[in-house]
Amino acid sequence: MTTARLPQTVFFATAVTSLHFLHSLFSDVLPHIFRTTFSRSSRLADTMLSSSKLLMAVWGVFDFCLLGSGVLMLALSIVWREPNLMINIALSTMHLNAALILAILFIVTFVISIGAMVQKNPGILGFVVLNWALIVDAIATLVVGTIIWFYSLQERNNYYAVWKMQTNTTRVAVQNEFSCCGYFLPNDTAAIGGFCVSDTFVNSLPTTSACVSHITAFADDMLQPIFTYIYFFMGIVLCLLLASLCVIKTRTEVERFRKIDAKRGGGGFV
Repeated sequence: MTTARLPQTVFFATAVTSLHFLHSLFSDVLPHIFRTTFSRSSRLADTMLSSSKLLMAVWGVFDFCLLGSGVLMLALSIVWREPNLMINIALSTMHLNAALILAILFIVTFVISIGAMVQKNPGILGFVVLNWALIVDAIATLVVGTIIWFYSLQERNNYYAVWKMQTNTTRVAVQNEFSCCGYFLPNDTAAIGGFCVSDTFVNSLPTTSACVSHITAFADDMLQPIFTYIYFFMGIVLCLLLASLCVIKTRTEVERFRKIDAKRGGGGFV
């Protein structure tokens, strides 16, 4: 008798246990899971918003660095056009025009960045346009920096061509400045006058009295810092580009969480 009722007892015990499990599942476990999930989503959204503020601060620093770089290049490209004996020889109009164009690109990009920043928070179109502008800036910066760098690798030959283009008055001024005559040799392209008082004096000078080393030394002291700073500006452009990509990613994620929250009827946690 007891043996016959054992399967029934086990069945009812199993049924009661199963019902108790289902009751616990729907009344306690699942609500807890949902609360935890949504709570984590809210915390994630809060974390994203906090990270977004920090990201925008970093983005702003690089943005103003870009503006500063543009203003600096603009100022120098104008100031270095003023009459100055050695600077006018060391830097050609091509170099100054390249710096001017690069400065204008940087400043225009900064203006675009202001438009991207003030748009409605979820918007990313302005940052997309900004990123394309930054890509143009990066290419232009690389081209200008590389041109100046290659020019500095052949200074003796390049400035020989510049020296031959100078007037006798300019050559005399340079010769007086460094107490030298000619370019490669004292008597090859010397301008008679000032320190190089006569042909006899010029022909009597040793080869070390030529002006080539003085001119290239001055030019090298200018060109090397210039292309170094230009490549440094390249770093600013790339950092701002990466920061802008992060802003786009963050805003896209925040907008996605806002839509998820709206679908579940929340009040909005982003």
